[in-house]
Amino acid sequence: MKIKKLLISSIVCIVLIITTLPLMTACGGGADKEGKTIKLGITTPSTGKAAEKGRPMEHGQKDAIAYVNAELGGVEGYKIEIVWRDNGYDAAQMSNIVRNFMDEGCVMFSTSSSAMMTAAMGLANQYGFPGLAAFSSPNLYRPPQHIYGQLPDYGDDFLAFMNYYLDEVWQGSGKPKVAIHALNNSTGKGAIDAARAFADEMGITILWDGAEGKAFEHKADTISEMESLTRIKALNPDVLYISSTPAPTALIIKNARELGMNVAIASGHAGFTSKLFELAGADSEGVYGVFPTVSWGDDVPGMDKLMEYCGANHPEDAGNGDYITGWAQSLIMIKIVETAIKNAGYDALAAGDANAWAVIENEGIKKLVNYLVEGLHGPVSYSVGDNRLSKSVRVFQVVNGKVEALTDWINAPVVKYEDFEWFGQ
Repeated sequence: MKIKKLLISSIVCIVLIITTLPLMTACGGGADKEGKTIKLGITTPSTGKAAEKGRPMEHGQKDAIAYVNAELGGVEGYKIEIVWRDNGYDAAQMSNIVRNFMDEGCVMFSTSSSAMMTAAMGLANQYGFPGLAAFSSPNLYRPPQHIYGQLPDYGDDFLAFMNYYLDEVWQGSGKPKVAIHALNNSTGKGAIDAARAFADEMGITILWDGAEGKAFEHKADTISEMESLTRIKALNPDVLYISSTPAPTALIIKNARELGMNVAIASGHAGFTSKLFELAGADSEGVYGVFPTVSWGDDVPGMDKLMEYCGANHPEDAGNGDYITGWAQSLIMIKIVETAIKNAGYDALAAGDANAWAVIENEGIKKLVNYLVEGLHGPVSYSVGDNRLSKSVRVFQVVNGKVEALTDWINAPVVKYEDFEWFGQ
């Protein structure tokens, strides 16, 4: 009897073990991953001169990571830990912020703006610490090093719009004359570089502010551009192209309307958001813009969840494309981490040191192939020699108070700006 009972008990134990194994596997290892995290550094200009962009991007980034941790169980069973810093759109803070991210064990970091990544990239490239800029300019990755662009850059914006303008809008004779009003940092410089590189080839005349390559510039906290626009008006332009953030873009548009400038006005994607339309009001009617994400409420896989989290946590950001950009930026970083873990294992990233940074680049970023970002913007892939991860933009226009897409997705080809002797000057 004792032998029979022992056999029955053993069989019961074996059956229990076998039936519970699938559950343990489905949990991804469960207990052995408890408390183990992957750290990501995030810095946004949530205060200061570009807060109208930084705050919704911060909210979108944090909400996306909260969603992944709470509803998807993290990345391969490991939770994402955010190390967030407000940079105040102050380049002087960036070296300390990047050092802090490295010291805290972050495996990579992100910035919202090209200006802040410009200030960060020297240190990041020196140590091989990978960074992802949501909004970027060619100077960040030409030639390619350790900084990557989430989206097409400000030079891509200018080329996409001007090609559209030449094909669909321009009806004059000769070459259209284009004046660029540029923010006095990399946000403006990207459009300037594209104009210098391709104006002759495209058949347009750039109205430089004196010397070639010197555009009409403004500061992020400008309060009037009547003087500069008066000088532009005297040159009789056909196009006023603004490469800036929303607040100064809105001011320039309003000043141009006050001066009675009868020109096509266009904005690069840094400025073309709901905040621009709010600040410019009726003066934004007819303004063209370039933007690299889908529009709010578009029927794409990731929109419902994004809108759910935005409505619950940050309803003031509803309709803002910068929230979409921030949310998508976090999804891309999470995909990079997931890819690196699958290829190299968690332990290769756990220390958040120089070895982990190399793994993130070589086994994460450089292994990205056609990640669809839940349909929120163009597919993400790494291509050798091109550190832009998404390459697609669309041209829009404000019509009867609403933003309408004028084009389907336009692919922005890689431009080797470093081949031009003036690049970087």
